[in-house]
Amino acid sequence: MPKHSETRPLPYTPEQMFDLVADVARYPEFLPWVSAIRVRSNSDSQMVADMIVGFKGLRETFTSKVDKQRPAALHIEYLEGPLKHLRNDWGFRADGKGGCLVDFTVDFAFKNRVFEMLAGQMFDRALRKMINAFEERAARLYGDSTSASVSSGAEAPGISSSSAHNAA
Repeated sequence: MPKHSETRPLPYTPEQMFDLVADVARYPEFLPWVSAIRVRSNSDSQMVADMIVGFKGLRETFTSKVDKQRPAALHIEYLEGPLKHLRNDWGFRADGKGGCLVDFTVDFAFKNRVFEMLAGQMFDRALRKMINAFEERAARLYGDSTSASVSSGAEAPGISSSSAHNAA
């Protein structure tokens, strides 16, 4: 069952990063493998949406509820689809220098053992692509920053922690 937890410094405000991540309807424009989003309901504090994901001929729909606490946090609760469970949290904290620290945690497991094995093999690469896609989107929306080491993909020592585990 793949798991990952990471904190990244970014040169954008917590409000900017919250708005980018909470704008689920735009995910097909920049996130790899997301082919469509259908927002079922949306308010200032909560959203329910279907995400259609496609990869190498496979296509699955995930329904999730997003609890929004602007600008500090997003908590994604899995409702239905091909997973046993999904826990996904985003946190946004001002860094005191005009940017923010983005805390990201994801933990999921597929119901289907074959999907679980595939996810375990590709998890780290897919996660890197997704994280890079969010960072590139932020740079396009809010401008690139020369002070951000994350633009080059570098991680500051002691800032990020990451783990990926496969369930046997």
